[in-house]
Amino acid sequence: MPMIDMTVIPKSHPRYKSLILRERLVEGFKSGVVVPQGLIAQGRGEMFDYLLGERTVKEARIASRAAAALLLVAKRSVLSVNGNVAALCPGEVVGLAQAASARIEVGLFHRTDERVSKIIKILEDHGAKDVLGFLPDAEIPGIEHMRGICSREGIYSADVVLVPLEDGDRVEALGRMGKKTIAIDLNPMSRTSRAATITIVDEVTRAIPELILNIEELSDDSAARKRAMARYDRDKNLASVAESMSKNLKSFMKR
Repeated sequence: MPMIDMTVIPKSHPRYKSLILRERLVEGFKSGVVVPQGLIAQGRGEMFDYLLGERTVKEARIASRAAAALLLVAKRSVLSVNGNVAALCPGEVVGLAQAASARIEVGLFHRTDERVSKIIKILEDHGAKDVLGFLPDAEIPGIEHMRGICSREGIYSADVVLVPLEDGDRVEALGRMGKKTIAIDLNPMSRTSRAATITIVDEVTRAIPELILNIEELSDDSAARKRAMARYDRDKNLASVAESMSKNLKSFMKR
């Protein structure tokens, strides 16, 4: 993808980080990696991030440690990547795959061979090897559209699948297959958030580096991994995040 001219957006701008992410997606759209629907999804996510205070909250940190522990005990973990993720944080995804000894597979709702090829190229440019998804040879039962096709040696055979920026139907279907799923979703009320085994309510470019740090910290400590997973309760965690968002909104309205 073309390089973004960072000098156009001064770092002193109060919306600097958000604007940079928008520019990455716009460049991704221009290059054919991101579809128009992905731009809409980013805007929706930003709204929830405002309510979070645009920061990684304690609930997300608890979920992240549990997710890191799950990735570390997985036998066959796979990171599913779509156009938005490839445009926003390809290097971080590759770093996570390396830290977790996970495979990467491209999974798209609006799928074309050209888009898959471009996303694989971006990931390879950031150090990824053997990215799956170009020649799918299996299907997720219960998913009729293009997102249901996958690689037999990837998502189909995985025991743990990380699905950032996802649609709930595929998360539900993966659960029915007996797989554990890790979602990264800014909306604690979404079907994805409520269906995943572990949901990290955070912005993806903050969540993935946090996951990498937690994997590094937990990699040699089985007791800490057990504590991290025991501490996490998805429904209570999501409810707590939603309550924090509500409080932030009420506080703003009182100003």
